[in-house]
Amino acid sequence: MSLLRPSDSIFIAGARGMAGSAIRRALTRKGYGDPARGGALLTPTRQQLDLLDGQAVSAWMQTNQPDVVVLAAATVGGIEANRSRPADFLLQNLSLQTHVMEAAWQAGTRRLLFLGSSCIYPKFAKQPIREEALLTGALEPTNEWYAIAKIAGIKLAEALRRQHGFDAISLMPTNLYGPGDNYHPTGSHVLPALIRRIHEAKLSNAPSVTCWGSGTPLREFLHADDLGDACVFALEHWSALAPDAPKDDQGAPLAFLNVGTGIDLSIRELAEQVSQAVGYGGTIHWDTSKPDGTPKKQLNVSQLRDLGWSARIPLAAGLPLAVQDFEQTLATGQLRQ
Repeated sequence: MSLLRPSDSIFIAGARGMAGSAIRRALTRKGYGDPARGGALLTPTRQQLDLLDGQAVSAWMQTNQPDVVVLAAATVGGIEANRSRPADFLLQNLSLQTHVMEAAWQAGTRRLLFLGSSCIYPKFAKQPIREEALLTGALEPTNEWYAIAKIAGIKLAEALRRQHGFDAISLMPTNLYGPGDNYHPTGSHVLPALIRRIHEAKLSNAPSVTCWGSGTPLREFLHADDLGDACVFALEHWSALAPDAPKDDQGAPLAFLNVGTGIDLSIRELAEQVSQAVGYGGTIHWDTSKPDGTPKKQLNVSQLRDLGWSARIPLAAGLPLAVQDFEQTLATGQLRQ
């Protein structure tokens, strides 16, 4: 029996971001939010609802009374963005996720899903990383501000469940890519940054392109549409309040579950695959004066797999689609400079 109902009113915070828009597509594909069935998808713009304004969020929740809340909104970015804007990454994420979760609980929302990130784990966590690795070691310094905010979000969702019985769950996706990605030259994550840099090298007929770091770190990538499907699956099938919910090593309900493919590759291999997808034949150089970040970050995805969900889109199929999305973004003049 599904824990989601066709008649549910579902608020997607961050519905215009890469993750939020994928979740919206997945909900629509499954028939949720259909007014003909009594449902609704609530997707206010930032101008209509500023998640950093706690009073506005509380008032909106009380007025709209969503049955389900999906918290996909976040201030995000890659290594350079985290390095240059640590206060933004900490303050803004702490504020918006606290406002949404507290207001949802107070408004009587039935279920809430919070999206975290695999950067919550220690830099040298045992691989592949199980959920139990949280808070067992030091974080990767290049993204610790974002990670601390996400850990606080996980713990707030868990605290509301423990103290008030609020049915809040959290998913920790690995590195995402896909439609609606951020291709900013300094503010994006590794895969979209590589797509832009290598595509620009192709357009300028550059004989070579220089990428950050050594190229040796290992990373795992999940297509946004797989994440969208995973979020709907979790909302339908997983409640941490259920007696048969996944448990940790101490037998307590897990507060969050990993989402990924369970397969990683080196950044060097990724760059080569991006070059092939873009059609660039030049040489790739590596600037080892730039930071590498965590050496390996591969998720153990057995908990969600045992519930019945697995990723469907391999990188070999998803990467050409991501390149197409970038080219379309460039062609329509929507690329951020």
